Amino acid sequence: MADELNLHSLKPAQPRKARKRIGRGMGSGTGRYSGRGIKGQKSRAGSHKLPAGFEGGQMPIDMRLGKLRGSTSADAMPIGPFRTYSQPVNLRHLEERFEVGDEVTPETLKAKRLIRKVSVDVKVLGVGELTKALSVSAHGFSKTARKKIEDAGGSVTWLRGEPVERRKRRSTRSAVSSPEVDDLDSAAAENGADTEAIETPETEV
Repeated sequence: MADELNLHSLKPAQPRKARKRIGRGMGSGTGRYSGRGIKGQKSRAGSHKLPAGFEGGQMPIDMRLGKLRGSTSADAMPIGPFRTYSQPVNLRHLEERFEVGDEVTPETLKAKRLIRKVSVDVKVLGVGELTKALSVSAHGFSKTARKKIEDAGGSVTWLRGEPVERRKRRSTRSAVSSPEVDDLDSAAAENGADTEAIETPETEV
């Protein structure tokens, strides 16, 4: 039988570690300067609470170097400090947490602990398989996720409206065809064919 718990048998769960006693004489090993060395900024109080990038008062490197345009202005959204974020949710999680016919919304996702905040946009990704018909409402869908949801008999609802695909700009170098130009080309081709068909008389010398 194990030893009974008594006052004389009490002991800590792990051995205690004595704190470092500084400034207690030369014999302690951390006397005189208390391990901080002689003078200097790092020997002063508060010297270890300096902000990142502090270089002793001189102009820091991030302010000495020139700045490039882009990535840091509000006009460059969603790049840089104005980047927009979304919370990813995969189809395999919907398969595990929801039943057939359930309505999937940011509120129900938060209740199922699949997302942390309702204020942040939710994007559904297509990792995993979905065999249940669900009506999913989110701010974004990948093409794979949308196809799998609809193939399973479910529906997709865009909370910010379905995005419109941007048409690629037509190159200015490509030839512009118009009905008038086509008519002129066809007429010229017909006239050329007629002139070739007419035989020119041979002249005798």
